[in-house]
Formats: sequence, C-alpha cells, structure tokens
Amino acid sequence: MDSIVFWGFNLYAWITIATVLTMFTIMLFTKLRTDMVFLGAVGFLFVTGVLDAKEAFSGFSSTSVIVIGVLFVVVAGLTQTGVLQWISKHLLGQPKTYTKAIVRMMLPVAVLSSFLSNTTIVALFVGVVKVWAKKLNVSPSKLLIPLSYASGMGGVCTLIGTPPNMIISGLYAEKTGIAMNVLTTTIPGLFCLFIGVLSVIAMRKLLPNRKSSESAFESTGDYTVELMVPSDNPHIGETVAEAGLTNIPGGHLIEIIHYDEMITPAIDDEPILGGDRLVFAGQIDEIFNVKKSHGLVSADHHLFTMSEEDRNRQLRTAYVKFGSKLIGTKIGGSTFEKDNNMILVAVARNGERIKQSPRDVVLQAGDTLLFACPPRINLHTALLSSQLQFSDSSEVVTIGPRTIVSSTIMIAMIALSALGVLPLLQSAFIAAAAMLLFRCCTSEQAMKAINWEILMVFAGSVALGLAIEKTGIAERLAYGILDVCGTNPLVVMTAICLVGTFITEFISNTAAGAMFFPIMYEAAEQLGYEPFPFLVALMISVSSSFATPIGSPTHMLVYGPGGYRFSDFMRIGLLMNIIILAANILIVNLVYPLTPITP
Repeated sequence: MDSIVFWGFNLYAWITIATVLTMFTIMLFTKLRTDMVFLGAVGFLFVTGVLDAKEAFSGFSSTSVIVIGVLFVVVAGLTQTGVLQWISKHLLGQPKTYTKAIVRMMLPVAVLSSFLSNTTIVALFVGVVKVWAKKLNVSPSKLLIPLSYASGMGGVCTLIGTPPNMIISGLYAEKTGIAMNVLTTTIPGLFCLFIGVLSVIAMRKLLPNRKSSESAFESTGDYTVELMVPSDNPHIGETVAEAGLTNIPGGHLIEIIHYDEMITPAIDDEPILGGDRLVFAGQIDEIFNVKKSHGLVSADHHLFTMSEEDRNRQLRTAYVKFGSKLIGTKIGGSTFEKDNNMILVAVARNGERIKQSPRDVVLQAGDTLLFACPPRINLHTALLSSQLQFSDSSEVVTIGPRTIVSSTIMIAMIALSALGVLPLLQSAFIAAAAMLLFRCCTSEQAMKAINWEILMVFAGSVALGLAIEKTGIAERLAYGILDVCGTNPLVVMTAICLVGTFITEFISNTAAGAMFFPIMYEAAEQLGYEPFPFLVALMISVSSSFATPIGSPTHMLVYGPGGYRFSDFMRIGLLMNIIILAANILIVNLVYPLTPITP
C-alpha cells in the first residue's frame, strides 16, 4: 500500500484522513459517546493496518494518560474533604461592583483550575455566582461566561491543569526524552489570564443580559395546580389510574398529599382518599378542566413550593447536555421518569417557562428541567450524568482536619514535581496513595472519581496523533503550511495555533492537541528551530476555545444556568480567541525565545 500514492499521500495516509474526517462528522452531528468514537477510529486504523497492535494501544500505556487517571484520585480527595467549598466560602468575599466580582471570581477559579478538574470547579462555583448575581442585581449571564473562561485560561497555567498540556508534554517527552517541568506554561498562562480578565471587563457590554432559566420556576403557582378531593367524591377508593388522573389534557399528576404525607412520584396504584391534595403540573387553564370532569375542588392555599423540601420530596433543576439522547425527544414518550424515580414538573428555555404540558415538550440542548424526586435519590448515576447536568445537590461535605491534610498533599505533589525531586507520575502516585492512606477519600470514592470516558478519549487521541505522524500526513501538512506562510517562524507558529484554536471549538481539545502535535513539531524542525516554544504555544491555543458552547465542557455547564443562546458565546468569544492568540504568541516568544537547532 505504501507504493500507491495519490496527491502525495499513500493509501494508509488517505485511510487516516478519512478516519479523522469521519470522526469530526460523527462528533458534530450525532449523539454517539466521544470515547466510543475514538475507540472505533483506533480500532479501524488497527484493522486496516495503519497502526500495528503496539501502536494502536500505545495510548493506554502513555505516561500522560496514566498521570491523568491517577490525578482523578487526588482530586477526589480534595473534593471529599471540602477544599473547594472552603475556598468558595472564605476567599471569594462579597464584591460590591461588577468589576470587582469579575476579578474576585476569575482569579481564584483560574488558580484552582491550574491544578484541579475544570468541570468540577465550575460546577461548584455556578451556585456561588448565581448568589452574587442577585446581590449585584445583574443577570447571571453576565458572570457565568467569564466563570467558564477563567477555568479554561487557568487550566493552561500548569501541565496538569488541562488534558492537552499533559498529552503534548507526554508526546514531547517520548519524542525527545526530555520531560517538561510541571510549571512550563505558568508564566505564559498567567499573562494570557491577565489579558483575558482585562478583556472581559473591557468587553462586558458584549456579554448577554439573559434571564436565568431557574427564575421561571420561582412561582410554582404559574405551572402547578393543587386540587382537593371532597369527601363525597365518587372516585374515593379508586386508584389514580382507575380514576383516570395520571395523565390529563395539558398536564399530569406529580404528587399526592395525604394529610401530612407526600407521595412523590405519584404512583398509578395509589388509592384516592377524601381530603387528598392532588398536585398537577402543566398548562393551568387546561388542567382546571379536570375539576368539573372529576368532581374536584380548588385547594385553599398552595403547599407545593420551590422552598419545600422535607423527608418526602426535593425539587432539583437540571440542564439538558449537548449530545444528550434526550434532545429531540419528549419525556412523556419514554420511561425516563420511571427508570430514574423522578417526575418532570416544568421546562424552561432561554429564561422562559414553556407553557404546555412538560411531558409533551420536545427537548433541546440547554433546556432547564425541574424535577420532583425523593430526597435521597442519587443524581449522579451514569445514566443521569450522561444526559443531564444537575445544578444542585443534597450532598454535604464536612470541612475539618482532613481539609488541611488533602491540601498539603496536593501542594507537596506539585512541589516535588516542579523542583525536579520526582517525576510527575511518581509524585502523583504518592499523592493518590496518601489521599487514601489519610482517608481523605475512600477507595470507592476514588474509583468513582476516575472518568473512564475521558481516559479513553486521551488514549485514542495519542494513537490518532501517532497515525498522523507515521503516515506522513504531519510532514506533508507542515510543508504545505511552509509553502503558504513562508519561512518566518512567528508566522508559521501563529498560523498553526490559529487553526488549532478554530478546530478546538468543535472537537475535544485533547484530540486537537494530539493531532496538531506532530504537525507543529514537524513544521518547527523543517524551519530549523527547536520545537519546544512552538509546542508551548500550541498548548495554550488548543485550550483557548471561547466562541462556541460546545468548545469546552465548562461552557456546557453554564449554558443552561445562564439562559444562553448559541450566538452569545460567538459575540464575545471570537474577539477573545483573537486577543488570547496574540497574547499567547507574544509571551511565549518572550519567555522561550526561538532557538535554531544545533547540528
């Protein structure tokens, strides 16, 4: 097959190109899991002979992938001991102006994101930011995009802060035998963060002023109706299903109140008693028709409220994730509620409640759903976590002596690696073991903290990057870039980083880093320069996705709570991409001047 050449690429190269393009298409236009797409691509490259067995599965033994897996355990220790909660409570303060709020929020979030999972931090701080928004009398949408941006810009400040840094530094170590310091990107990252914070403040008028979707649920009387069963009602003694009250025109039964006992969710075989309160959700004017048809009367006052939470029921809001299988479906047309033991109460979109039966709403990405569910329900099962992002949790973390212990373990891990005492992999293993030894987290919590889907994507990205390099695609693309951009190293660096920034708006930044590594490395060598500064610039660029909500998992976390639209990110994000790209190229070349390769 190596002898068959078309447009400068052999057959193996064309198979790789077709595989990569197919991956992009699948990830953009389908709901298939990202890890399955990557593993399928690697399997196809192996079956077709592009990669041998060792190469195809090299990602699973890659040092950078193993480090990321071990760091999940370290993060579990920090999370379970309340480190993040302590920081959010004591370090953020109570800002009195919007500008102060931006600074007080973005800087701590960025620092935390340099060492911990971006998604974990943003998920925690969303609640804090919404409280701030009320105190500052501004829309949460003015603060939540900057929150997500801060986590992304902070992540590039260390090698362990974001997956592309780990992947690129790991590939560089395998290529050259030289390990990058864990603080390699700190100075460039901090400079870009500083420019980013100033840019957000300067462009704050470009941030949308959206109504929070959750505010549409504040008055439960707008979308729920409470009707009472009089003592002479003919349906007394019948079950809910027998009386025909489960699903009615315009809504459905979500709760039954037997005196002081709440039955949530309302089950079909629950008997109806005199004096019962029946709580229906949906379109009020249509639901009221059931009064006449079933001989019910209006309740004297409304007991079902957002603040109501006791041993029988809790109300939880969730947002439909991008790529969720719920998109384009109706809850009423599935067994979702039954499978997860919860009842859909209302649906909001773009800050406004949808005025129809919630079970009949065709769901879209970013929709806000209000559920009534048992108080001890697990909101973070694999099924729920893959479809919905819950904004609140009933889990309470205790802050105590282990909070200090876990923080010390984390600081020690960074210090050992940064000072060159131990390689990052060894120091991470020691830190993970210490977290378990000092009971900062249990072994069960540690295993649950490991995100296997992300690890599969990392491993697949390494193999794809190897295929791009092995088949000569990287070399040909590097020559093509040189033909277009000339031999000026700054122009070539900027061009590749610009393309990398654009690509990472639509695919995993980990994949972008792995795919662009061989191209950037080859281009630097063809120019006769050491690849190191080129790769540092690449690390920052593939993590600088600001213009689309699908460019980063943290953008998806704030999309629903902020009541955003897709275009909201583009309005400020495109300018942010250009600004951070310019800052990136400037600072990298000041900190790591271009050095010609010595013969």
